[in-house]
Amino acid sequence: MLAFLVRRLLIGAVTLLLITFILYGLIRKMPGTPLTVNMAEVDPSKRLSPEDLERLNKAYGLDKPWTTAYVYWLGNVFRLDLGSSFTFKQPVLKVIVDRLPATLVLSITSITMSYLVSIVLGLFSAARNGRVEERALSGGLYLLYSFPVVVAAVFLQYWFAVQLKWLPIYGMRSTEIYNNLTTFERVRDILWHSVLPIVCETYGVLAYYTRFVHTNLQEVIRQDYVRTAKAKGVGPVRVLVHHAFRNTLIPLVTMLGLTLPALLSGAIIIERIFAWPGMGQLFFNSITERDYPVIMGLVLMFSMLTLAGQLLADVLYALVDPRVRLS
Repeated sequence: MLAFLVRRLLIGAVTLLLITFILYGLIRKMPGTPLTVNMAEVDPSKRLSPEDLERLNKAYGLDKPWTTAYVYWLGNVFRLDLGSSFTFKQPVLKVIVDRLPATLVLSITSITMSYLVSIVLGLFSAARNGRVEERALSGGLYLLYSFPVVVAAVFLQYWFAVQLKWLPIYGMRSTEIYNNLTTFERVRDILWHSVLPIVCETYGVLAYYTRFVHTNLQEVIRQDYVRTAKAKGVGPVRVLVHHAFRNTLIPLVTMLGLTLPALLSGAIIIERIFAWPGMGQLFFNSITERDYPVIMGLVLMFSMLTLAGQLLADVLYALVDPRVRLS
């Protein structure tokens, strides 16, 4: 098992190095720099002269070839220094940490709801397999899974925020009254603003997880030990929950490891539509502003989370099936 872990860690380290190297090059090849990207909107009398621009490029290290700049960036990463944001004039780590709670509100709630509801719906569809209820549920889930999130977000905003005026249309809090609210009222206000983003972030994943649970349950039900339990007179509910579902949890748990990156990366499109101040919104704005240090800090974090999720899934599979350790 130790050799398996070491091998996977080495592969992950090489993969991370290649990802950051390629993406750093692509980012530096984007048109414009942090100093010039917004110059078209600046008053001509206040624009930087070529001499000032050259001096600032040298001060910020933007005059170096991107391969040389990557080596400097990588060296700073090994010293746990992600640099400073060009836009926020703060350390990158602080900028990311400040946006972390907003994304966690959406992602943790969404993932928790997706797993809990999908398990219930998956068990129900497996118990009613082939019947009208199961077919209707499957059709509805396929419809949800194929429904574009952009269309769903705009529709929900128009219906629940504009027409019915039940929910806020965007933002994370009521800016006019938030500072005057009690702690409980602040929590309620944030949760109230998060309803529409959470729904948009949940419905597609919920549909996929439900079908995943249903499909795996159908495979397990065909196993000999399940037939034996039925032959001994065990009730259908007990067979489904205590015998079949317990073995379905193994692939479901490994999927949790693969969803780890989504826990912090957030949904860029959803956060953009709802003006939610999380990691996805930060990533989008950083690309727009050509804020190289923040972009690379987020890329590094997302890549490490993805590789960590895959490693967790591999380890769980290896614990269940020893043959995986030899691969």
